[in-house]
Amino acid sequence: MRLHTLLEILPFFSVQGEGDPVISDITNHHKKVKSGDLFICINGFEVDSHTLAQVAERNGAAAILAERFVDVQIPVIVVPDTKKAMAILADYFYKQPSHQLLLVGVTGTNGKTTTTHLIDHVFSSCGRKTGLIGTLHIKIGDELEVSHNTTPDSLTLQKTFKNFCEKGVDSAIMEVSSHALAQGRVNGCDYDIAVFTNLTQDHLDYHRTMVDYRNAKGLLFSQLGNTYFKKAPKYAIINKDDDASDFYIHSTAAHVITYGLSSAADFYAKDILLKATESSFTLVTPLGEKEMVLHLAGQFNVYNALAAIATGFAAGISIEDSTRSLQSAKGVRGRFETVSEGQDFSIIVDYAHTPDGLKNVLETIQSITTGKIIVVVGCGGDRDKTKRPIMSEIACEYGDYAIFTSDNPRTEDPMSILKDMELGVVGKGYTLIQDRKEAIREAINLAGKEDVVLIAGKGHETYQIIGHNVFDFDDREIARQIIKEKKDASL
Repeated sequence: MRLHTLLEILPFFSVQGEGDPVISDITNHHKKVKSGDLFICINGFEVDSHTLAQVAERNGAAAILAERFVDVQIPVIVVPDTKKAMAILADYFYKQPSHQLLLVGVTGTNGKTTTTHLIDHVFSSCGRKTGLIGTLHIKIGDELEVSHNTTPDSLTLQKTFKNFCEKGVDSAIMEVSSHALAQGRVNGCDYDIAVFTNLTQDHLDYHRTMVDYRNAKGLLFSQLGNTYFKKAPKYAIINKDDDASDFYIHSTAAHVITYGLSSAADFYAKDILLKATESSFTLVTPLGEKEMVLHLAGQFNVYNALAAIATGFAAGISIEDSTRSLQSAKGVRGRFETVSEGQDFSIIVDYAHTPDGLKNVLETIQSITTGKIIVVVGCGGDRDKTKRPIMSEIACEYGDYAIFTSDNPRTEDPMSILKDMELGVVGKGYTLIQDRKEAIREAINLAGKEDVVLIAGKGHETYQIIGHNVFDFDDREIARQIIKEKKDASL
């Protein structure tokens, strides 16, 4: 595509230099520039890539998109906001691939990962070829790629959608973070179904207030469209039990389907029975009732399953097919995942890193154990500080023993984070162990028969960020190693 043809999609811009080169691809990473690429300069949080324009030119860039003029010999296109322009250009350059897909976006504080995986399971079990984008990975069928963000930037998204289309994907399911919505990363994405799981405290280091956080997520629903096409209807799937549900219901012109645990919702669960490894309930829908057995523990997974069933219904999948497929669904890596090495107590690793997420997991554990609950938990550095004392308070309230430790301290002093956590539990019993491995070891040493050790906060993560360095660290593997060491020592 010629540069002037690509730029026709933009309303106005300034040009430095002459020429109308053929643009072979688009990139915003100077190290990935190939001959003929358009290089987009992004003024990021850590790096302003306007300073790398000359490097991009040397690597073969045919043109530069920037927010100011830069010293290069190739054409420079100057726009007010390169992030917004990048979303527009990527959608146009890759021939609007999201329009060729049934696109489902799931947003909420907790449950995004499990809900997207359950929707993917329903769709693929019912004959759809799916693509999945989220915290754990990008997936096409059984093919996995590394995912660096819950929601990639707009350029990566459009390239991924194009790849989906080329590989025959017809339905794409993705997690949509509040950061992505606020930063315009999903601009240009033509969502058909938007799903809301819940809204609880998180990311206030970025959004500042819960109202701002709520409003950011509301963009997913307000951008669903304002027209009604019989062949391509838009749907908003809303958790009716959440306090923010009415806000999102009134944020969209799309058809609304609600789910929850009361008859106020369109799809709801009653007669819920929770066990250690499964959950059963009666599903009530506008089309009748259905008995359900999920091989997933916890009330939160009942909500996730209801969201998946309602989404399937909106996508034209029968309730019968959705419920049948969900009964074969398995858990998601790092979400209420058990670690078993023959020990006589339970170890559960969970991503719970928000107050509500931790409370939900601990309430589930309380309902399935008669032993003690030992909680290992930390809080991330350079993130929302206000939730730290709340997290520690919940750990002490629902656990019999609480051990506070490092999560990903990043550039903060780990002990400073732990001191913030202490503010929520003045006068209560707890232990501070800065080294996460030693904290896990202490929890395992404390555990007796029938007890449960919850290792919370990192879930699927296989790393720990300390300062600016990334170290290998997997809660599950650390726990297995410690148990094996104990067994070897006892021989």
